[in-house]
Amino acid sequence: MTDRPSIGFIGAGLMGHGMAKNLVEAGYPLTVMAHRNREPIEDLIERGASEAEDVAGIAKSCAVVFLCLPGSPQVEEAVSAILAADGSVKTIIDTSTANPVSTRALAERCEASGITLVDAPLSRTPKEAWEGTLDVMAGASEAAFEKVKPLLDVIAGKVVRVGEVGAGHTMKLLNNFISLGYAALYSEALAIGGKNGVSPEVFHSVIGGGRMDCGFYQTFMDYVVGGNPNAHKFALKNAHKDMRYLVSLANESGIASHVSSAVKNDFATAEALGKGDQYLPTVADIVAGLNGVPGKKL
Repeated sequence: MTDRPSIGFIGAGLMGHGMAKNLVEAGYPLTVMAHRNREPIEDLIERGASEAEDVAGIAKSCAVVFLCLPGSPQVEEAVSAILAADGSVKTIIDTSTANPVSTRALAERCEASGITLVDAPLSRTPKEAWEGTLDVMAGASEAAFEKVKPLLDVIAGKVVRVGEVGAGHTMKLLNNFISLGYAALYSEALAIGGKNGVSPEVFHSVIGGGRMDCGFYQTFMDYVVGGNPNAHKFALKNAHKDMRYLVSLANESGIASHVSSAVKNDFATAEALGKGDQYLPTVADIVAGLNGVPGKKL
């Protein structure tokens, strides 16, 4: 891919905007498509991107298509539209967090049409997306990975091939299980502490800087004790979606899902309470409220 192929980008949202910005600024011909929010699209056009009216328009003019969508239903819809367009697409790079079972099925459909599907989900936040320092875990054959790696290097500071197609989305779900498990654990620990005279500030003074500290803990507590509403821009409804995928994968694999199901239920509860659009660290307030512990009014 040293000849800078034409790239289509579907899903220029919180993460996708920065990724697309880095691709067009690296000199790749870029075509984007608006959804609900035109602000990122207008910014990308000002930077040199073109706009297509629909997925078919992107499929007709682009050799590579990036997807950065909410989940498997949206990915399946986009891939079906690309296949139906019978355009010039040779490679689809799906950076969404999706269900690996769906991913593998889509890869087979794409292969039958002469298209290579690579799952390349992301770790980190919109800040790193804008800076081009995301972590990418890619599922692809060694040959396909070598072809797409120059593009992934534009959007990421760390790119790891984790296995064949579907392995990227599997690893992403495992990554999110660990981080969302931390969120559930912190929230319950804070609620127990709050009920027994240990404030979040005292909790943080003990855990922060110790062996249990980590980058995720710091962003989580930047909201809890720092009051930063944008400390971790990841919606609770997306956390619930990712944990549903993880529990489904565990069940299909015959793995007892005691812990993952419990974590999933925290986020299912948050979304059932109408809090799905709130960002991840606010789960601490929800757990506190459900247990009668004073906290922020949400």
